[in-house]
Amino acid sequence: MAIRGMVRRRRYAGLWAASAVLIPVMTVAGCGGQGEPPPPVTTQGSGQDGSARPTPTGTGGAPLPPVPTGPDGTVKNDGDPRPHEVLVEVNVNGGLAGVRNQLIVHHDGSYTTRSGTKPPRTGRMTPAELAELRAALEDPAYGKVPARPSGKPVQDGFMYVISYDHRVVVATDGERPAALQRVFAALPDGGPPTSP
Repeated sequence: MAIRGMVRRRRYAGLWAASAVLIPVMTVAGCGGQGEPPPPVTTQGSGQDGSARPTPTGTGGAPLPPVPTGPDGTVKNDGDPRPHEVLVEVNVNGGLAGVRNQLIVHHDGSYTTRSGTKPPRTGRMTPAELAELRAALEDPAYGKVPARPSGKPVQDGFMYVISYDHRVVVATDGERPAALQRVFAALPDGGPPTSP
């Protein structure tokens, strides 16, 4: 009995000693599912108080581009999209041939049309055409176009999915409000791509 009690005490003492060593090691090593360690930070220049300012770096240690800030330190956003960002995307599905086509128009007026397995076609809208498309998309009436069709779908008709400014509108051939028709008329190549 005495021997068993001594063995138990030694086991518990060994466990306590092991936990006293492992817990700090696990904490320092970052166990606990925290994910990847933060990117390294190098110091560059000095702050107003003379201390070094941290400069975040990306993978490989390359410095990240600076974030534009105003005099008060707030992040500035000029609101102007980059030329190759997507202005509007139109996906067309259905019809007798069962098309799956896509039209993407960029902010600079360049566009790409994909029809089935054919090679993509590219082009560029004129400044006047692009201005008309922007006006149609920014029209408050277009903002009120329902996000989903409510009527009965047309048999063998097309379904249109229009993505603009973080909003998606789904329409069918049966329902085309005037504001949506204005957007379709302003698209390059005469409207949404419906050809197989």
